[in-house]
Amino acid sequence: MNDAITELVRRHDPDRFLTALFAPPDRRGALLTLYAFNHELARAREVASEPALAFIRLQWWREVVEGTPKRHEVATPLSDAMAQGLFVPADLLAIIEARETEAEDEIPTLDAWRTWLLAGAGGLAVAAARLLGAADPESFRGLGAAYGAAGILRGAVVLADQGRCLLPHDVLAEQGLSPEVAMADLGAPPARQAMAILAREGTRLLHRPAVTRATVAAALPGVLARRDLRRWPRVDHPRRFGDRLAVTFHGLMGRIPG
Repeated sequence: MNDAITELVRRHDPDRFLTALFAPPDRRGALLTLYAFNHELARAREVASEPALAFIRLQWWREVVEGTPKRHEVATPLSDAMAQGLFVPADLLAIIEARETEAEDEIPTLDAWRTWLLAGAGGLAVAAARLLGAADPESFRGLGAAYGAAGILRGAVVLADQGRCLLPHDVLAEQGLSPEVAMADLGAPPARQAMAILAREGTRLLHRPAVTRATVAAALPGVLARRDLRRWPRVDHPRRFGDRLAVTFHGLMGRIPG
């Protein structure tokens, strides 16, 4: 495995890093590369002062996926993995497109929010499942989207500190909130009610695919999603032992809960 990739994912995406440890050894490095790629896409908006700059960064990654060689600690191993046929470019391009939606910081409706999660975090799960040889990679999409929903709720305060709101505007409006008012006090009852609605929506995405020991790593983020969404708003920062134990148990058993 690439040490730089391993350390990047361990530091910036510890949840998925833990789940990747249960991938077959000959696929683990590529899976970590996929997750590093996802982190780089997320950074495109995080480090940009405005959406236009994020689009420029995302276009750079689009060129990588479309076959333009780039020297970069993540782009180079990603291109190598693609050359080996480990990733389908269409899967990766769909994830980039979802990040372009996110870069707008404008998700008007619950339907748009759900579509975005299914394409982005859900698409990442599909790419991971395909890499690991799942018979039906598409069946992993819901689990990935649910993990994405849980992540948005867990990270809402951090996003608000950045002046960003990835909660659907129509759900906020139902509680009498604008994005600006919601971000100003996410602990207020109207904002908490809006996020509770979204937690229930995330739970509805939790469809269990058929997994094997070879493919369980792609499904393990769903274990964390299920725990986060069902106990919302009681979430732990950072993860506690129970979450890590649940992932480890299901990873070793080669199955996920129903």
